[in-house]
Amino acid sequence: MEHSNRRKFLKSSLLLAALPAITPLEMFAFDGAEDKPETASAPYLFSQIPLPYSYDALVPHIDAMTMEIHYTKHHATYVKNVNEAIQAEKLNFKNEAAFFAAASKLSAKAKNNGGGVWNHNFFWESMAPGKGGMPSGKLKEAIDKTFGSVDQFKEAFSKAALGQFGSGWAWLINHNGTLKIAGTANQDNPLMDTAAVQGNPLLAIDVWEHAYYLKYQNKRNDYIAAWWNVVNWDQVSKRFA
Repeated sequence: MEHSNRRKFLKSSLLLAALPAITPLEMFAFDGAEDKPETASAPYLFSQIPLPYSYDALVPHIDAMTMEIHYTKHHATYVKNVNEAIQAEKLNFKNEAAFFAAASKLSAKAKNNGGGVWNHNFFWESMAPGKGGMPSGKLKEAIDKTFGSVDQFKEAFSKAALGQFGSGWAWLINHNGTLKIAGTANQDNPLMDTAAVQGNPLLAIDVWEHAYYLKYQNKRNDYIAAWWNVVNWDQVSKRFA
C-alpha cells in the first residue's frame, strides 16, 4: 500500500511540474475575464483657467469689478453648467475639439455653456496688462496682405464687433490659411460645426453687455476702442505660428 501511494504521489508531482507556471493573480482569475469589455474612459470635462493677471490689471481699460464678476460669476457658471450637461446627457468626447465638432448634435445647455467656457479661457489669454500696440512678424505681414494694414484690420474688426447684434463675439480666424473676421452669436465660436465661418481662432472680443456695461454702459464703441490697448499680440502671434 505504501509503495502504491508513493507511486501516485510521484506521478502527480510530475504532472504538476509539466504545467506552465502561473502567477498568484492568474490562479484567482475568473473564467471569461478576458471577454469583459474595457471600462470606458472618463468623459472630457471643461475647466476654467486661472486668470493670468489680477482683476485690476487691465485698468483703466477694463475695470476690476467687471473682471471679477465676469470671471468668478459668468465664466464659473458656464463651467458648472456644461459639466452638469455632460454627465446628465452621458456625453463622452475626448477633448474640446471633438465636442465642438459635434455642436449641431448637442443640447442647448451643453453647446452654449461649453462655448462659454472655451471662449472665455481664450478671451482672458487674448489680453494682458501693458500690451496693446501693434502686431509684428509673420502675423503683421499676413494682416497687411489681407486687410491692407493693421489700422484697416482694426477698423474692420471693430466694425464687426460693434455690429454684432445682441450678445456675441467678434473673431479673427485662420480659415484654411487665410485670415478672416467673423462674428458669432451668444457663446458660439468658429470651432463649432454650426458656425457660418469655421476656422482656427486667433483673437476674440466679448461683446456681451456683461463684459463692459459697468464701465461703459451702452457705449460698446468706447469699450471696443479701449480694448485694443490690452490686446496681447504676442499670444495672437503664437496662435498664428
